[in-house]
Amino acid sequence: MGTFSSLLALSVLAAAPVSASAQDTPTAPQTARQALMEMLFSKTPGTFAKHLPAATLGALEKSGALATLQQYSALAGQFQTKGKTFETFETGSVMIAADDPQSGQKFEMTLVNDSLQGDEDDIEVSFQTYKDKQLQRSPFLPRMTFAMKTESGVWKLNEILVTIRLPLADPDFLKSVTEGIKSQAAATATTMQRQSQTSTTTFGADESVLAAMRTILTAEVTYAATYPSVGYTCTLSDLDGFGGGAPNEHQAMLIASGLAGGKKYGYVFTLSGCTGTPATVFHLVAAPGRNSFGRRAFCSDQSAAIRSSADGNSATCLTSGIPAH
Repeated sequence: MGTFSSLLALSVLAAAPVSASAQDTPTAPQTARQALMEMLFSKTPGTFAKHLPAATLGALEKSGALATLQQYSALAGQFQTKGKTFETFETGSVMIAADDPQSGQKFEMTLVNDSLQGDEDDIEVSFQTYKDKQLQRSPFLPRMTFAMKTESGVWKLNEILVTIRLPLADPDFLKSVTEGIKSQAAATATTMQRQSQTSTTTFGADESVLAAMRTILTAEVTYAATYPSVGYTCTLSDLDGFGGGAPNEHQAMLIASGLAGGKKYGYVFTLSGCTGTPATVFHLVAAPGRNSFGRRAFCSDQSAAIRSSADGNSATCLTSGIPAH
């Protein structure tokens, strides 16, 4: 109610005729605090740049960034209109108060120290946040110091100092730190356990895949020896062990039907590269299936040496795979 009355009184005074004596009254010089408030929160275009040192403005203008900086005042105005209430105070301990009744949140910037010495003034501020009128305590207590200095009769923002205090003996701070350490330790232990489980599972699966690779490679050697006019085959079903009657080149009965189907242990087995008549070369690859992320790809050829690729790409394995272990 007091603020509204003051504003009403100022409006009446502004509308009333100004006497000659009032015209002669000199305007009080702007304080460093008033200049800082004007710089940061005035809706008047150009006020932000007005309170920057000449050297800073010169550098910004030379770089072409000054035009963008001039828009700050408009942004500050938008910030003020977004809040339900936003007030600045030129005197008193509270400098800025922003209140949102809908969320029950309130923000204040308060004056900690105002050290005026001649043409320099260090304004130290702190920040508080409230929720439903209850102060929200934080283990980190930030403070800012705005170093103001007069230049050509105008207060300029010469330096900004940011400090963060850590109250090591504060119960809330100690609680947040210990809970954070416990949470991190628990998360690390869980991650290590999962990695261990994954490593063990992957190792077992890789051994099964390697065994399947050796089975196919042995079958290829037997097949080429049994059907010398064909040589190696690039059709897994030719090595299939299911069927009746005598074995033949399209059903040699050398491997189990499940493996001849090409999918086993989360891998896809493929034969390719059979060239020549009879075929004297071939490629065998085992690539991780869609749901087998993070696993190696395996490959081999008529040499029977099995290689692997950590990226799970069978093409990489064929070109630059390393010996599988």
